[in-house]
Amino acid sequence: MSTVRTTTRPRKSAAPKVGFVSLGCPKALVDSERILTQMRAEGYETVPTYKAADVVVVNTCGFIDSAVAESLDAIGEAMAENGKVIVTGCLGAKGDMIREKYPDVLSISGPQDYVTVMNALHKAVPPKHDPFIDLLPPQGVKLTPKHYAYLKISEGCNHKCSFCIIPSMRGKLRSRPVDEVLREAEKLVKAGVKEILIISQDTSAYGVDLKYAPATWNGKEYRTNLYDLCKGIGELGAWARLHYVYPYPHVDEIISLMAEGKILPYLDVPFQHASTRVLKAMKRPAAAENTLKRLAAWRKICPDITIRSTFIVGFPGETEEDFEELLNWLVEAQLDRVGCFKYSPVDGATANKLDGAVPDDVMEDRYNRFMELQARISADKLEDKIGKVIEVMVDEIGGEAVLGRSWADAPEIDGKVYLSCDRPLKVGQIVRGRVIQADAYDLNVEVFED
Repeated sequence: MSTVRTTTRPRKSAAPKVGFVSLGCPKALVDSERILTQMRAEGYETVPTYKAADVVVVNTCGFIDSAVAESLDAIGEAMAENGKVIVTGCLGAKGDMIREKYPDVLSISGPQDYVTVMNALHKAVPPKHDPFIDLLPPQGVKLTPKHYAYLKISEGCNHKCSFCIIPSMRGKLRSRPVDEVLREAEKLVKAGVKEILIISQDTSAYGVDLKYAPATWNGKEYRTNLYDLCKGIGELGAWARLHYVYPYPHVDEIISLMAEGKILPYLDVPFQHASTRVLKAMKRPAAAENTLKRLAAWRKICPDITIRSTFIVGFPGETEEDFEELLNWLVEAQLDRVGCFKYSPVDGATANKLDGAVPDDVMEDRYNRFMELQARISADKLEDKIGKVIEVMVDEIGGEAVLGRSWADAPEIDGKVYLSCDRPLKVGQIVRGRVIQADAYDLNVEVFED
């Protein structure tokens, strides 16, 4: 989970000032950006401290227990330091929990309820909008660095995974029209964004609810489906990275675009487990035997593809045999980037009713064994890159340390590339260099002179 607090330098004006706390995943981050964009358009300013703010907005996360606790703590801190607090986001769907602990919050709303947030702001501190002074950046307000941005293509999810309550918080799948998404992507690139990270709850299902309706963008017709969307974004010249993609057969078409260099050869697929029995209990839409076939098919189409995924260990009813099946699957799958979570009950999830709770010490042991195995797989795969030439996007420059990412690394969740170069580099710049060293997660690259 990431925590973002805006640090925009306040201007000397009478504009109402807002403190903003953003918690949760990239999808929640996009919600925060939209609220901040609307705030800026109406003349509100963001400030970096509670004391300087007229009111504080907290965009919460409520997916797992630790996220709920962090969100409640953030609300409590804002209440103690400021006293005027507007709550929104996923935890807002559990308004009774928030109101019981903090009865004096000004407003509580769920995710994407931008209207309620703005109405609460208007009531707490009416806007003083001057269109000649309050200028809105063309790309809107972003909480990410200037050189990359998240692009949310749909909201909600039609799956009923037993460990997840996202559909109850964010509703069923609602795709954005393809022309609307492409216009936003084009605006981002024109504003200097070098990498677009495409996100949703189920990226593979994009357009299903709209029956893949056609639309026109830049004089060409595109259907509202993932293939046409990726094809259009691929024409913009920026890196384009796909997240939260279910391994359906039609994804093969997207892999062809990766092989052609239209979008990055990178796919984030939430497999979650490999045991058919556990997957059935999770109510996941894909079985392990099919996912291995999909991986083989994708690598045949695009041999350089990077696959990242996330898994849950210690799910109710998971036996040692199930876990060993997962480890064997990992060895066969040879995934590039992997995250693992220990199962945690989520209030309202149907998995809470399942028998066979895994003891904490067993869960911890399985987590450690999982991560040790994947670390060895990752180290072997990165060692194979030594001597190869790769492209790297510069992310951060601090003194003599220059950090970047290859196309195989998504920001914040994957590895880093440590760059050595005799010439000055700029954040957002894409350079080429040779891999000279590797460990389990990161690379060292020597940048070419030209």
